[in-house]
Amino acid sequence: MQIYPNQFNKEIAQGLKPCYLVFGDEPQQKFDVIESIRALAKKNGFEERTVLVADTGFSWNQLLDATQSMSLFSSQQFIELELPTGKPGAEGSKMLQQIADTLNPDILLLVHGPKIGKDVQRGKWFKVLDAKGVSVLCYPLEGRQLSSWLNQQLQHHGLSVSATGLKIIADFCEGNMLAAKQEIDKLALLYPKSTVTDEQIEYAMVDQSRYNVFQLVDVMLAGDSTRCVKMLYRLESEGLEPNIIIWALIREWETLWKLHAAAQSREPIQWQKYGIWRNRQAYYQQAMNRLNAESLLSIQQALTEADLAFKQNVVSKPFVKLCHLCMLFMGINIYHIPLMEA
Repeated sequence: MQIYPNQFNKEIAQGLKPCYLVFGDEPQQKFDVIESIRALAKKNGFEERTVLVADTGFSWNQLLDATQSMSLFSSQQFIELELPTGKPGAEGSKMLQQIADTLNPDILLLVHGPKIGKDVQRGKWFKVLDAKGVSVLCYPLEGRQLSSWLNQQLQHHGLSVSATGLKIIADFCEGNMLAAKQEIDKLALLYPKSTVTDEQIEYAMVDQSRYNVFQLVDVMLAGDSTRCVKMLYRLESEGLEPNIIIWALIREWETLWKLHAAAQSREPIQWQKYGIWRNRQAYYQQAMNRLNAESLLSIQQALTEADLAFKQNVVSKPFVKLCHLCMLFMGINIYHIPLMEA
């Protein structure tokens, strides 16, 4: 049974399941889910805890032995298995399916690892364990989901903030939920169980937002110029290589051009054909509504010139140039923007 991280506390309060699958690339949610499992396991008498890591050279018989071993100190076995790649391989898949059939109230199995794709979730081992327990996929939150998560964290500490205050926290820590948790913990220490003003939030917090080039692209396609500039500034401060962004912009242009051609043929757009999943379709639709063929050809020329300039290392201010390119995608005519002299 698959559930969202924000539903996990309610789910586990109903009692332990025989096994848990926890995967994803968002560390704070993973930590919270795994810690909840560990705490309830200990409370329910699972004192014996075996930790296994299925890295290179790992023998899957170790997992089988752990499920069959008896301890002098506890009859209940809590086994944690980490899959560093998110995949157990053919041998591991068979072993996990075999173990799934032998799970009983005295064995608790936790399997965790990084972000996994649909191919892993469709695997026999995953389906068998998921049917016997709970699977939780932990991905970075944005927008309303992030605000909801922040509100839960604040309420847990008995704190209340204004809508503006909540947005300040989100802006400061966006893309870094671990930092958001730490900052809210700090607010709870400074202003315990109280209403925290916007000024107090700004005073207490440190800007710990972290972005990546994929988030930048989504914001650019959505046409949010303010956030786009902020992300570029952050990526520059983190030392991201400009050529990575250029590569991403060229790739997005190619996708938009294909989508434009498909739209001109008046055929329904087969989004998955272009590798665009449901959660990103609206971004591309917004960009297509802004950009016509002439605009796209203009962007292509600008990208070609910029790509050559970057490869020849003749761009004096790379991130200013990247900002101009992003603005073209957002339908902003940069050639009408007056340049300020230094």
